[in-house]
Amino acid sequence: MNRYARQMILPEIGETGQQRLADARVLIIGAGGLGSPVLQYLVGAGIGHISIVDPDVVEQSNLHRQPLFDETYISQPKAEAAKTILANLNPDVTITPHVTALDAGNVAQLCAGIDLVFDCADSFAATYVASDHCYENKISLVSASALSANGYVGGFCGGSPSVRAVFPDIPSNLATCATAGVMGPVVGILGAMQAQMGLSILLGLEPSPLGKLISFDGIKFSTSAFRFDDAPEPDGIAFPFIAVSDISTDDYVVELRGTDEVATPITENADRLIADDFLETRPMPVSETTTTVFVCRSGLRAWKAAKHLNRWWNGPIALVAAGTSTGENT
Repeated sequence: MNRYARQMILPEIGETGQQRLADARVLIIGAGGLGSPVLQYLVGAGIGHISIVDPDVVEQSNLHRQPLFDETYISQPKAEAAKTILANLNPDVTITPHVTALDAGNVAQLCAGIDLVFDCADSFAATYVASDHCYENKISLVSASALSANGYVGGFCGGSPSVRAVFPDIPSNLATCATAGVMGPVVGILGAMQAQMGLSILLGLEPSPLGKLISFDGIKFSTSAFRFDDAPEPDGIAFPFIAVSDISTDDYVVELRGTDEVATPITENADRLIADDFLETRPMPVSETTTTVFVCRSGLRAWKAAKHLNRWWNGPIALVAAGTSTGENT
């Protein structure tokens, strides 16, 4: 029997739809808790080419929400381990692993020729970098986020509003899965919803999930949803993320990471401060034409400092999510 017979029998798919899936090229940012079900369902469905971007290795403490892996893969790069595992699930699918973090410096290359991007990274910076690029290039983006027992999934860009249109400001909860915890089934549910949204987009089903956001509460077992088709885009990107290589010698660079994170600042002339300094002591760039570049691990502190500075200074501001000396970027 045909591997895809049970889905091809659906009138929404058929032979034509299955060929669309076989011809599709998608990018998965993150092979963790969200990425595990996304990858399993997309590979099972017969997506032709899948690129996986993830800089991390398999860790025992993450296995409760990353069922794609088992203990035999601990310490191996997740992107490469995922390719090995998924090749046994469906050899029809071409899988390309990239053991790196998506950032402003490589997003264009990684998205070249891609039809659909899945944001499964659990990274504030990666979400906005991916959204900015997808919106500008009219690439559809399915993004999800989970924390504790709650989360959301939404369809952005590709002719619909971007993530910035729905979430124009820094999140009120700056916790991460590492600091606040997360329930494994919650990310599994949201990841499965991402996969379903992605298949619907690739198949051209109506109503389109683009322009729709769904929230899930794993404690109350409740969902809510709304459409944001008419959400206005912000007037320009106030705080764009840039690559480390884009930092100029003329920029006013502020290193927000402490010495416990990186021994030396990102540039020789960087000031080492904390985000609240820009609210309390108000250090200033040399002129309003100077670009201020805030650097931290994930982009969250950089965004906070940028907001403080932007209250009384109207010059250009850029952000860098530089990780740490050990490669951590959250």
